[in-house]
Amino acid sequence: MTTSPLATRPGAVLAEGTTVAAHVGDPLREQRLLAEGAGLVDRSDRDVLTVPGTDRLTWLHSITSQHLERLADAAGTEALVLSPNGHVEHHLVLAELDGTTWVDVEPGTGAALQTFLERMRFMLRVEPALVTGAWALLSLVGPRSPEVLAAAGLPAPGAPYAVAALPGGGWVRRMPPLGDGGATAFDLLVPRADVAARADALTAAGAGTAGLDAYEALRVEARRPRLGADTDHRTIPNELPWLSVAVHLDKGCYRGQETVARVHNLGRPPRRLVLLHLDGVSEDLSAPGTPVLSGAREVGRTGTVVRHHELGVVALALVKQSVAADAELTVGGSRAVVDPDDAPAAVDDTRVAARDRVRAVRSATIGR
Repeated sequence: MTTSPLATRPGAVLAEGTTVAAHVGDPLREQRLLAEGAGLVDRSDRDVLTVPGTDRLTWLHSITSQHLERLADAAGTEALVLSPNGHVEHHLVLAELDGTTWVDVEPGTGAALQTFLERMRFMLRVEPALVTGAWALLSLVGPRSPEVLAAAGLPAPGAPYAVAALPGGGWVRRMPPLGDGGATAFDLLVPRADVAARADALTAAGAGTAGLDAYEALRVEARRPRLGADTDHRTIPNELPWLSVAVHLDKGCYRGQETVARVHNLGRPPRRLVLLHLDGVSEDLSAPGTPVLSGAREVGRTGTVVRHHELGVVALALVKQSVAADAELTVGGSRAVVDPDDAPAAVDDTRVAARDRVRAVRSATIGR
């Protein structure tokens, strides 16, 4: 994939290992823009797939974690592809519009997802295709984003995951807010050849320009994980907020469902996603996968680590359920504490009783 035209503009600094701008000169100012105004973020490095065909929704329903067979036109959602053991393999963000299901996924994962989908086609009437070369994703973030869209003559869907067609092709999809909940977010899928023109129209309508680093900082604050950065090969949906937005707990059978249902019914996934506050003594931010230590004992791993304009250095981390809210932790030499809002959830009496019954059955089986 070639570098985005927006990343070659004056002031833009290319993000390492990607094709989009990390920032455009002032990362902290750009964060405040997204939190308080309206900023346009180039996320055109994400992979995009289309799934047309009469059987597309029932087919996707059968192979993902989400209830999709009755997904309405002009609606979106999130879904997961799981391994047979329930580990997360792909995170999909979907938009259903005019007989085609659009899927955008993490950069570099589209080809593997396309291979999986082709393998699962059988004789069904579906035609999955990787179309990243033709389509690009932009995000408009901030409380003034609806005003900017209106000034540009573009629709601003009112409910999360609602989708509206864009003139000239593509669509706009409202997403859950970022940051502390006040940063309204819209994704715009546009023809890749029109990225520069669409960006110019939105900035003329009142949007500022921000880099991917600013978007990531508000994403971390909102505790929205990214596949690969905030997950590892052992991650199951129950450890992440994806359980509530990308998993339907009452749908029929799909690959990995047994693990999801069992852990949900017992109410105790092995790890939980938390926001860590780091003391920031190190100038270098820890890489995803850095161990979280309690004394000399490893109790978790970091995901995305960012320098936030209000919170300081913060990170998403997967930690063991046994980690207390007030535990003294270290990450790469920096002291860390769990955000007070991310204390371990209490388990109700019904789930405790269910867990005790499982232990009793296992004990009886082992003793035979």
